[in-house]
Amino acid sequence: MSEPILSTHALSGGYGDFQALFGVDMHIDPGEVIALIGANGAGKSTFLKSVFGMLPVAKQMVRFDGADVGGTPAHKMVRQGLAMVPEGRRLFAGMSVEDNMRVAIDNARLPEDQGQWTRDRLFDLFPILGEKRREMVENLSGGQQQMVAISRALLCQPRVLLCDEISLGLAPKVIREIYAVVPEISAAGTAIVLVEQDVSLAKSASNRLYCMLEGRITLSGASGEISRDEIATAYFGGSHAVA
Repeated sequence: MSEPILSTHALSGGYGDFQALFGVDMHIDPGEVIALIGANGAGKSTFLKSVFGMLPVAKQMVRFDGADVGGTPAHKMVRQGLAMVPEGRRLFAGMSVEDNMRVAIDNARLPEDQGQWTRDRLFDLFPILGEKRREMVENLSGGQQQMVAISRALLCQPRVLLCDEISLGLAPKVIREIYAVVPEISAAGTAIVLVEQDVSLAKSASNRLYCMLEGRITLSGASGEISRDEIATAYFGGSHAVA
């Protein structure tokens, strides 16, 4: 059995004196899609930030491509093949769609012409961005801005893409359009970690699913095999219905 491309080992950490994660073990294989679900405050975003080098953790707690990388700064993680679509998108206002994408190209793991992802390929994936490539990002809709954020991350040529709440605040139709590209991204060999509050969306978009509660993993397994009752218990710590 091959080694996971990314894994965490008793990952613990948080913000200063506040501990938000408690011994989190998780792994993802090349080209796999995993979903991380849980209520607000469960520790999902903190987990991504800890993996991506935005929060300090011990070196042995995060393993990427066969090496211990915990605590490696985010810009160095990008060079190694990890990219993130942050919650809230964090685009550069006053810059065009294409200029936002060029920022990633300048800091990517590989040159654009040597990687899986090019601007032309992404304009095929998200045709509206091709039409608005010279538009200032602040003039785009929320869904279009999210497409730019995803494209920018992919132009880093990642082996693993971390996505933090990419459906947040978007209309259902736009969410469907964005999630429709997930299979194509994973088919290109990019593993994806989806942090998502919508349980149905998480289950349908992923191969495997993890549930977090108060900084701990409370459930994991194949997405298609985990029942609603199991998710409800893991999600809330008791017997509740989940939509």
